[in-house]
Order: sequence, then C-alpha cells, then structure tokens
Amino acid sequence: MALWLIVIIVAYFFYSLSSLGDKLVLSHAQKPKVYLLYVGMLSLLVLLFIPFTGFALPSLGGLFWIMCTSIVFMVGLYALYSATERFEVSRVIPLIGALQPIMVLGLSWVFFRELIAPHHLAAFVILFLASIVISFEKNPHVTKSLLKISVLAAFLAALNFVVSKMVFLREPFLQGVIWVGLFNFGFSLLLFFDSRVRKEIFVHKSHFKKKTLFLVVGTQAAGGLAGLLQNFSISLAPASSLSLLNALRGVQYVFLFILSLIFSVLLPKILKEEISKKAVIQKLVAILMIVGGLVILVA
Repeated sequence: MALWLIVIIVAYFFYSLSSLGDKLVLSHAQKPKVYLLYVGMLSLLVLLFIPFTGFALPSLGGLFWIMCTSIVFMVGLYALYSATERFEVSRVIPLIGALQPIMVLGLSWVFFRELIAPHHLAAFVILFLASIVISFEKNPHVTKSLLKISVLAAFLAALNFVVSKMVFLREPFLQGVIWVGLFNFGFSLLLFFDSRVRKEIFVHKSHFKKKTLFLVVGTQAAGGLAGLLQNFSISLAPASSLSLLNALRGVQYVFLFILSLIFSVLLPKILKEEISKKAVIQKLVAILMIVGGLVILVA
C-alpha cells in the first residue's frame, strides 16, 4: 500500500474529529469570521516545526504559490463556515463532497495536464459514488442559495489541493507548511479591521467562555493535524492521483458516522443524532463500496 494512501486515511480520521468539533462550535453561536480568526491565529503554531527543518526564505515561485494557497485556504474555510452556519450540515457536506472530486480532477488537468491514471479510474468512480451514497440524505432540499455557496466552497477546497501541490513541487514539505501557516496567520489579522469582528470579540465576551475555547482549540488541533497529514499526502502522491486523494473523503464520512453513533449513545446531551435503520443500511453499503475501492487501489 502506497504511503500517501495510508497518510490520507489517517488524515480523514482527524478531519472527522474536526468536523464534529466544528458542528459543536458553530452550534454555540460562533460567527464564521470570528471562528476563522481563531483558526488563523492558531496557524502560528507552525513555528514549532522550525527546529525540524532548514528553514529559509522560499523562492519567488514558491512564495507566489504559498500566498495563493493561503488565500484559497482562508477564503475556502470562510465559505464552508458560512454555509454551515446558514444551512444544515447534512445539506452542505453532501453537496461539497459530490462536487469536489470532479473539480479536483478537472483542475489537475488544467494545472498539470495530467488526468487520473487509467488503472485507478475504476477506484475513483467507486470511491466518488460511495462518498455520495454515505453523505446524501433522502430529501436534501437544495435551494439556489445553498447551491451557490456549496459550489464556491467545493471549488475553493478543490483548488486548495492543486495549489498546495504546486507549493510542494517547489519547496521542502515542512518549509512549505510553515510559510503557508505564517501567511494564514497574517491574513487572519486583517479580520481585526472588520468592526463586526471586533465587536463580537471585545463586546460579546461569550466568545471567550472556557468551554468554547477548549472546544475551539481541540477542534483546531485535530484539524491542524489532519491538514498537516493531508498536505504530506499531497506532497507524496503524483499529480495524477490528487483526484483519488479527494475521492477518498468518503472515509471521513465513515469515521464521522461512527463517531456520531458513539456520541449519541454515550454522550447524548452533547450530540444526539437520530439514525434510522435505512440510514444505517445506506452507510453500510457505502462502507462496502469504499472497501472495494481501496482493494482496487492496493491491488
């Protein structure tokens, strides 16, 4: 089994933890811009990686793609958080999950003139369909507003895959991660110029409740580790396999489904999910499809 495949599966486990935390944080009336500020500030933790790499200024080409990656990442997160705040997660995530793999496939060709390897095409199709099966609800009620913001979030997330690969083609992995994190921190500081953000932070003190802060830090720790592992996988995988990396997101939904079940049974006061027998069967079918896709990949 290729190392990038193992790494991305572990990354999607931590993304499932992060997604669960995002849901809980945003349910506590956190505004997307305020939450994005927290995320950007925590990006400064990338400085901890400096002792493990020969840290230096990036090349001009590397600097350009680092800036692009940071901008795409931050704007993409804002689009995702805004969609999660305005609409139900069960409507937003399926749309993004359905659109993103196809967008990565197209963008990979635009940037690298490479398409998915022929022998991986069957695995891509199965994993792509599995992501749709596991995440879609019976009546998604897709509105025009929901579709617009979901398409934007999906496109930016897909573009982030591609521009991140451009960074790692030009810079050592940890150096690229550090510089992207520093730019994320810098761009997040621009949010202080928004009077509404300052009001939420300095006037509405509820955003600094200990429980909320611990939840934010824990969520972003899981998300940060997931992002690090995803970027490592992107740096390892050939450009033609980027769409496969993205199509494997169905693994994240499997982990999220299992975690939601555990929380519903053991901690129903924190998170209670109503899961019917039909939903369980739907998830199991998707899990079998994902296993089938993985078998094809490692064969």
